Parts: sequence; structure tokens; C-alpha cells
Amino acid sequence: MEFKHTSVLLNEVIDNLNIKPDGIYLDGTLGGAGHSSHIAEKLTAGGHLYGIDQDEDAIKAATMRLEPFKDRVTIIRDNYENAVARLKELGVTGVDGILIDLGVSSYQLDAADRGFSYKYDAPLDMRMDRRQTLSAKEIINEWPESEIYHIIRDYGEDKFARNIAKHICIERQKKEIETTGELDRIVHESIPAKMRTKGGNPSKRTFQAIRIACNRELDVLQNSLDGMIDFLNPGGRFCVITFHSLEDRITKVNFKNNENPCTCPPEFPVCVCGKKSKGKVITRKPILPSQEELDNNTRSASAKLRVFEKAVTVDEK
Repeated sequence: MEFKHTSVLLNEVIDNLNIKPDGIYLDGTLGGAGHSSHIAEKLTAGGHLYGIDQDEDAIKAATMRLEPFKDRVTIIRDNYENAVARLKELGVTGVDGILIDLGVSSYQLDAADRGFSYKYDAPLDMRMDRRQTLSAKEIINEWPESEIYHIIRDYGEDKFARNIAKHICIERQKKEIETTGELDRIVHESIPAKMRTKGGNPSKRTFQAIRIACNRELDVLQNSLDGMIDFLNPGGRFCVITFHSLEDRITKVNFKNNENPCTCPPEFPVCVCGKKSKGKVITRKPILPSQEELDNNTRSASAKLRVFEKAVTVDEK
């Protein structure tokens, strides 16, 4: 299957990165290089783009797409949580812009054998990096009911999480749950009939939750943001595209805390904690897709872009 993925908020990302022809940039979620190809074409021989992705299919597709710019592009297969460390190993001391485009790609959703979607009956997998051992199948069949419940409740924000987890555990006692079709059926049977027709496929939240847990998506995001901001050169921009409220909340809070890290009580006349601002939030409200983009790509509907700019000089608050 050909790797196809429509880049979300493409123009908005390129505009907000403030790309310098001789700058150094990092795309931590390279995918099929939709965003990266536009970054690379703006670079001169003095600029460089580092693209990182953990998905082997994405690496292959990105390598082909970025072939015209290979003199100014380095592609690395890894999780973006290791991006800063990997670039430091290559002698990079800072970058002028960073992009992470979170969530699952259209290709991953549409590739039936990857097991991300309830639309196809395929082996339960959901691994973004197929080198890792943990898969959705192991979570569904081996993790305690209480943990499955918390995953679906917290990551899927599903009010029927307890009942879904209960039915999963009942069914797996009869036989191992092996396919996305089986999980989809179990979720449907766990939800009252009158609720199954509201808000789209009722399996969407459960599949999202299991995928997030399988790939540690929220932990990776939480653990990466501070280090990436620190790795920005003065004036550098950090663009984060999120697709659900949990990712967006983590990003929003982190950016706000990096802009104003002071922990002194509000009644203190001056700051005494000594924590210094690292920069400013460019997007007080997230940038959303235009109506034209929504018309052309329905999967962009939940996308939000937030942007942080590294301070040119450290704020001596």
C-alpha cells in the first residue's frame, strides 16, 4: 500500500516556523514528509532538516519524497522523545524550529494490517514502531480489567469505559481476542443500543485509548516538550499539532508554564523563586483548520496548532 497522508495545517505550520534559509530544523514526526518537504525546499545549502519517525513505512516514503533535498536532510528512525539526544550525538547544539504532528497518520489508519482501525477486521496490533514487543493484543488479553478501564476512561474519555473493560475481560476468558473486528463487536455489545447511533462509531474512543497506551503517546509528549524547548535556538519556534483534548491540554499547560514558570504566591510583590521564562506563547488560542481544509480533508476536523517561541534573551524576572 502506498504511503499517503494529507498534511494538516500545512500553510499555518510553514508560516509559524519562520523558516530561515540557513536554519536548522527538526520534524519529530516525519511521516510521509508532507510538512518536511515544504520546509526543505525553503532551505539553502547552509540549512538542514532532521526528520525523525519510528514507523519503517514512513521512513521509506519520506526518504523517497525528500530525495531532491538529500544534501540538506538527515532522516533518523526513532521516537521523537529521543530526538534531542540523537541530534546531539550528531553534533547539533540547537535548532531554529521544531514540528511535532501528533496522533496516527492516515496511512496507518488505512493500512488494514496495522490494526489501528475498527473499519477493517485485522490482527490487533496498533504499534507505530513494529520493533516494539507490546501490542494492542497483549493489552487487551493480558492487562488487568482495572487498568483497561482506566485506559478507556482516561485516554478515550468514554463514559461506558467500565462496562467495556468488563466485557473485554469476560470475552477473553472464552477465547483470546485476536482481531480488531472482535474488539469492535465487544465494544458495540457493551454500550446500550440507543447510544450506539450517537457520535459516530462507539469503538472510536476505545481504539484511540488502546493505541495511546500501546505507544505511550501522552507520556512521550509530556516527557519531550521541555527538552525540545530547551533545544531551540534563541527566537526559534516550536509548532505542535494535536488531535484530541488530552494532547492539547498537555501542550497548552506546558507552553504556559514555560512562558511563566514563576511559582511564587500571587501576593508576593516580587518573584523570589528564581525561575525564568524561556519564551512566549504565540498562539493564545490554537490555530484551527480553515473551512477549505475541512472541506478537503475531514480528518483535519480535530486538529489544533499551538506555537511557542524561544526567548532571544532569557527573562530575568
